[in-house]
Amino acid sequence: MGFGSGGIAIVNPVDGKEIGSTKLTAHPEAFELEKQGKRIFVNVPNARHVAVIDRDKGKVINTWKTDLAFGNFPMALDEANHRLFIGCRLPSKFVVLNTDSGDVVAKIDISGDPDDVFYDGKRHRIYAICGAGKIDIIEQADANTYKPLAKIDTADGARTGLFVPERDSLFVAVPHRGSQQAEIRRYEIK
Repeated sequence: MGFGSGGIAIVNPVDGKEIGSTKLTAHPEAFELEKQGKRIFVNVPNARHVAVIDRDKGKVINTWKTDLAFGNFPMALDEANHRLFIGCRLPSKFVVLNTDSGDVVAKIDISGDPDDVFYDGKRHRIYAICGAGKIDIIEQADANTYKPLAKIDTADGARTGLFVPERDSLFVAVPHRGSQQAEIRRYEIK
């Protein structure tokens, strides 16, 4: 769990007590854990980097830049292809990092205010939910090739979501604004 002015805590799921933590240079946002490895990748937007933590050592072992795209809040991981997907707000970019080297593999313009990013391994797509009222769909041709596929309209300020691959569904939370009532929208993935 990310916390405070800069850290990741390890919490015992049985009693909720902290059993360890790793200090970061600023407040963390999204993070991803390797299932086949021992690293945690953490977006640290105020430090303008992605921190790489070794879970066994409990310390930051590397930091990666996002090629002059800042405001790196959401992220998703394609562990099989060693790719980390980062949504950046300044300017609005989708950045792909190689998890072996930290190198930027691709950078694509996306809609404004990205706040959630999901990887669909079944279809080799990335869904970026953006507060500008769009879901940007990016196609992964291979580990190094990405292209914009579609932009789906949502609602202004709708930037939080949940991808449920077992249901082929992307859920998006729409906030109450003006005459628009708060709601959860379900988008069927085909």
